[in-house]
Amino acid sequence: MSTNGTNAGDAPTPVTTPEHPDVLLEARGVRKYFPVKKGMLKRTVAQLQAVDGVDLEIYPGETVGLVGESGCGKSTLGRTLLRLLEPTEGEIRFDGVDLVGLKGAALKEMRRHMQIVFQDSVGSLDPRMSVGDIVGEGLRIHGIGTREERKRQVFEVLDRVGLSREAAERYPHQFSGGQRQRIGLARALVLQPKFIVADEPVSALDVSIQSQVLNLLVELKQEFNLTYLFVAHDLAVVGYISDRVAVMYLGKVVEFATSEDLFLRPLHPYTQALLSANPEPIPGREIKRIVLTGDVPSPINPPSGCRFRTRCPLAQQICSEVEPALEENGEGHTVACHFAGELVPETAPLIG
Repeated sequence: MSTNGTNAGDAPTPVTTPEHPDVLLEARGVRKYFPVKKGMLKRTVAQLQAVDGVDLEIYPGETVGLVGESGCGKSTLGRTLLRLLEPTEGEIRFDGVDLVGLKGAALKEMRRHMQIVFQDSVGSLDPRMSVGDIVGEGLRIHGIGTREERKRQVFEVLDRVGLSREAAERYPHQFSGGQRQRIGLARALVLQPKFIVADEPVSALDVSIQSQVLNLLVELKQEFNLTYLFVAHDLAVVGYISDRVAVMYLGKVVEFATSEDLFLRPLHPYTQALLSANPEPIPGREIKRIVLTGDVPSPINPPSGCRFRTRCPLAQQICSEVEPALEENGEGHTVACHFAGELVPETAPLIG
């Protein structure tokens, strides 16, 4: 979807969402709160509501984009769905299995099928380990194959992400940012997972390198029949790679739709503001910006009713009294807003 403004070069066209009879990952009422402690006794005085009541369904073979401002809870949600963070409340089912109830060996076995690519390609790679050891660590932990078989699998996956066999003997600091992200991809792929959380994998990269990594993600998805949760703050990037997009604000999903429908018919004023911030790729054209006033409220003490009301140009009395539910507004398009669609989008390019 290069029309959404991403510089994807000659990238392959992402696959569209097929009809799926089953749900691969299902979340219901997921919450993740972090205690705020003060004093010498470290007593809990409040709760930071990073994720607050998220429902989500992800189907096999699709890419769901998760977008929002920094601090809205995107990365926390992704890690909670994998149980890298324990949920405070809610249900998470993966391939029909209750993840929240798994422990010990059963949880370890399930982790083979769920992997993550971290945003920080430096901090997520152990500088004391060679690339071969980093990529092959998962195989060793799960007891897969002999030493020689693991070595062969590491070589194969490095080759698939565009790195040479010689890379296996080198260390993370000897690679560029884009190459380190490929190492992270190789580490996730070597276990042949069904589901990968890509946590802002291109946000720290130059635009040209972003394109290469995005193209690789699309190719790998098609080749290995992967399912992605793609976390990012750039709607243009998310729109290019995703089949469906969820928009988060202050711990909650406020809009969820197919990528095409979200860009053509944004219903939530927050989504409209995010879209208006996309750079205009065509010289000589301008975009009318929707400028939000005020600061993002604290997740420790979020506003009553609609959490976006303190910055929303449509806010009225009902917004402070009643929290809007995430309801369907067109086939497969859900939005949480009392006045969904009333703000005319000003995201269409205008001749300057």
